[in-house]
Amino acid sequence: MKELRIVCLGDSITYGWPWGPEVSWTTMLENVIDAEVINRGIPGNTTSQMMERFDKAVLKANPTHLIIMGGINDIVWQESFDRIVWNLRAMAEKAAEHDIKVIFGMPTAVDDEYIEKLTQRIRNWIKEYADQQGMPIIDFHMAFFSQNGQILTELLNADGAHPTKEGYKAMFARIDTSIFEQ
Repeated sequence: MKELRIVCLGDSITYGWPWGPEVSWTTMLENVIDAEVINRGIPGNTTSQMMERFDKAVLKANPTHLIIMGGINDIVWQESFDRIVWNLRAMAEKAAEHDIKVIFGMPTAVDDEYIEKLTQRIRNWIKEYADQQGMPIIDFHMAFFSQNGQILTELLNADGAHPTKEGYKAMFARIDTSIFEQ
């Protein structure tokens, strides 16, 4: 049994869609860190659905760390900002109650101006909340932006939302594994 157990709770971008978990950033992480990394990404999941499966997906695994990443599907389904951040906060608080160290993964870039604007609002909230709580974040979204703030569409599939295989590698490169030593 490995000492570190990291559950990655999210949607298709945690799962590794469209190829599967073997190309996900979660598998790349497990390959470089002495930890069990459990991919609990389900394509299409909203933060409400992540909340519904939290006990089974997270608590049952008894992790030391939890990476929470979600929100884009909520935006697509026109969920309110307040509901999205309530869900994110509730998951973080529930994990903390069980002595699980919480890490937020920033939602990735979306090549749609309206959805990207709403996603940035969620990122801003996550950053502020994580700073207040002393929780680390993984700036996954920065893997998809050039230095001048343009979306690197070559790292996204034709749908403009899901990473290419190179996009998943770029996401993994944003992970500072020292956050798991805390």
